[in-house]
Amino acid sequence: MQDTIGIDVSKEGLDAYRLSDRCHARFANDRGGVKALMRWIGGKTPTLIVFEATGAYHRQLETTLAARGVAYAKVNPRQARRFAEATGRLAKTDRVDAAMLARMGAVLELDAQPARTEILQGLKDLMTARRALIKDRTAALARQKVLASSLLKRQAAARLRQIEGHLQELDAAIAHAVGRDALLSQKLAILITIPGIAEATAFAMLIEMPELGSLDRQPA
Repeated sequence: MQDTIGIDVSKEGLDAYRLSDRCHARFANDRGGVKALMRWIGGKTPTLIVFEATGAYHRQLETTLAARGVAYAKVNPRQARRFAEATGRLAKTDRVDAAMLARMGAVLELDAQPARTEILQGLKDLMTARRALIKDRTAALARQKVLASSLLKRQAAARLRQIEGHLQELDAAIAHAVGRDALLSQKLAILITIPGIAEATAFAMLIEMPELGSLDRQPA
């Protein structure tokens, strides 16, 4: 029978709660702490680890779980909050959150997610940086329209050129990384044959939705 462990992730720590024996433990959110957590989890019983997506804070945990083949479900914080509200568990402490996540995994019978490979982790970082640059470009273009000073106009134009250069570098790095992976290259070739999906959109889909790993060509 599968056991379920909820892990509340914060910048400093990892609070874990094992549903089968109601055991709670806390570990540092660093390489040594994650290793200690893996020893605590053990490997005798099939286990599903449930944790919330917390940006950079869950990265070390997710990478280690994937590398060791431990099944995990990464849930949206909003979904976790709704489950807590539905079950009447609104207290907000790390230990309570960990227990709530464990119960959520068991009650909803959450499916394990496909492990995000190291190359996808790197691509995710590149895509995040690309989105930030797109926002910067939009803001710079808006400012440029209202500038009166010739100096400020020259600086705005220089900033836009810099942003475009950085975007080109990121796009080249993303394309290179995808091109080095046979499976990603195959999926990219399929996606860009779909009407309305440009290469940039296809890259975003590959990076954000690893479940597309099962994507196959369908007969027309």
